[in-house]
Amino acid sequence: MKVLSLAAAAALMANKAAAHYIWTDLDIGGTSGSGASGGIRPNTNYNSPVTDLSSNDLRCNEGGLDGSGTAVRDAKAGDSFTFHSDVAVYHQGPVSVYVSKAPGDVTQYDGSGSWAKIAEIGSVFTRQYTFSLPTCLEDGEYLLKIEQLGIHNPWPAGIPQVCPAPKSETIMERWLMIYKFYTACAQISVTGGSGSLSGSISIPGHVSESDSGYTANIYDPSFTSYEVPGGPVVSYPMV
Repeated sequence: MKVLSLAAAAALMANKAAAHYIWTDLDIGGTSGSGASGGIRPNTNYNSPVTDLSSNDLRCNEGGLDGSGTAVRDAKAGDSFTFHSDVAVYHQGPVSVYVSKAPGDVTQYDGSGSWAKIAEIGSVFTRQYTFSLPTCLEDGEYLLKIEQLGIHNPWPAGIPQVCPAPKSETIMERWLMIYKFYTACAQISVTGGSGSLSGSISIPGHVSESDSGYTANIYDPSFTSYEVPGGPVVSYPMV
């Protein structure tokens, strides 16, 4: 029975991994690009999400703190841009977009500075998400971050994985019921902005385990409204 249980668990994990997604392509500045050559920092966890609210991996995914070897895409303030995923995003949950200005060379920037959230939307099941850069960005190099938070498996969220698990749940079941962040960063060089946008969000720290948008149970009959976590969208002039 133990062997069968482990085999079943492995199969379940394989199915879940196959059902995850990563951000692979970026359209910006009138051109398209894929992977590192397209300006998206590579990750080292295949298509697995980040689940630790205190992890620096929340910035640009696991392995994404170093941009060496990743291209820097040219863009103008106000340009539209589109992130593409390898498969359609299908987990319920919001999508948020952030920018963080590098103090110098963005390929050497680990995202430890301030971030500004420039957009957020609710659940939209698609392979591409289009937004616009603020016209008030200061000229310079930036990390452009997309983040989709899967809230499809409330446990409640924020409960760490510990052993032993409660009798009614296995460690596997607990992992499957933790909210998941699917994120990536692109490296961009911006020109033509007015330079008035500023942000004050720190990542990690932008989402708390007590945030209603993180602990929400979408299957609760009383669930009628939702507030996207991760800080407010900054106010800035639209194009």
